[in-house]
Amino acid sequence: MLMFAAALLPLLFAPRAEVEDEPQARAEVRRARIVVAGDLMQHDEQLRSALKADSITYDYEPMFRYVGERFRSADLAMVNLETTLSAKGPYSGYPAFRSPAALAYALKDAGVDVAALANNHCCDAGGRGIASTVEILDEVKILHTGAFKDSVDYLANNILYFERCGIRFALLNYTYGTNGIPTPKGHIVNRLDTVVMARDIASISREEVDFIMAFVHWGNEYERTPNREQRAMAEFLKRHGVEIIIGSHPHVVQPMEMDSLGRVTIFSLGNFVSNQRTRYRDGGLIATIDVEIVDSVRLNESFSQRRSLNVTLDPVWVHLPDYVVLPREVGDTIKMSEDSRRRYDRFMQDVEDHIGI
Repeated sequence: MLMFAAALLPLLFAPRAEVEDEPQARAEVRRARIVVAGDLMQHDEQLRSALKADSITYDYEPMFRYVGERFRSADLAMVNLETTLSAKGPYSGYPAFRSPAALAYALKDAGVDVAALANNHCCDAGGRGIASTVEILDEVKILHTGAFKDSVDYLANNILYFERCGIRFALLNYTYGTNGIPTPKGHIVNRLDTVVMARDIASISREEVDFIMAFVHWGNEYERTPNREQRAMAEFLKRHGVEIIIGSHPHVVQPMEMDSLGRVTIFSLGNFVSNQRTRYRDGGLIATIDVEIVDSVRLNESFSQRRSLNVTLDPVWVHLPDYVVLPREVGDTIKMSEDSRRRYDRFMQDVEDHIGI
């Protein structure tokens, strides 16, 4: 477990110099917990593992049994959904992901509230794939953004607004590309276009939103350090007002940074669930972001606000044959084969050496 904490620069609504030594008359504290997991993929082997004995229905409950409580106890839980969803088969894994609706139901049961859809596989099943993904997520009541079935969906969800525990958030989601597949006509996928992104952020009223978050699909696959383009994009986002940046796509863990103003960039959470089994790619991170706002009114009625972020990073590893996501508190004690134990220990040590967990 790795923890980072910092206070963002306070928002001041009256001069403080004259009241610095005066006692506070009233203080209100608001706290919210956001939990975020990385790339959720569905390779062919995962489809076969989830298929039940009747050869018709799919069961994904085992995958999330050890992380569900973490998601459900949070005020908001998010994943990068790097597959499309369909109510009917045929289903497929790489290179054109198409997964059963049962996956969405399992995510909902596990406590997932939001799916980020802007990634390089969101067009794998064409326009129908985008539409069915959105429709299934709507059916199970999982919020979504980043890829849109039509202009109505775009207007409703391009900037996803939500409030938790009195703290107001705006979520943006963009991808570097879609594997060369053009966005199907009538559908919309948010790209890493700085003109559009600046316009989106500028449309957010800071009087109505406390924190702006961006889920960004970027970087080079399997590289454990952020590249120059990622860093430049992170600086662009922060410069325009984004306080929390969450990265996906490299499929390996990349470091997290917190700047002097308390803004957080997690460059890559790695894989949440996949069949990628080589070193560094068989697991990832779950980030817990604790947000706090303290509103203070002093005796002379001057008002100040202090905002802070505390981030905890926990490694998770995917255990076969059921593709169960194991957090460390479970993986350290659960029975597994000698080969699995060796792979699990290697992943945990690699993450510890790389980012200090």
